[in-house]
Amino acid sequence: MFNWAIAFSIIALSSAVFAFGGFDDQYASAARLLTPVFLALAGGCALLGRSRGRNE
Repeated sequence: MFNWAIAFSIIALSSAVFAFGGFDDQYASAARLLTPVFLALAGGCALLGRSRGRNE
């Protein structure tokens, strides 16, 4: 799950760059919507992965 959290964090950071980097308005509005979604997914995956632990 931690791998998913890292992936979602990278996606959230890239969408934040589009949202606040002064790109086209259509891309910026989509990125402003998707940034919190991917941050929430990253946080959820990080918490689930941490709470489950590894049973190896």
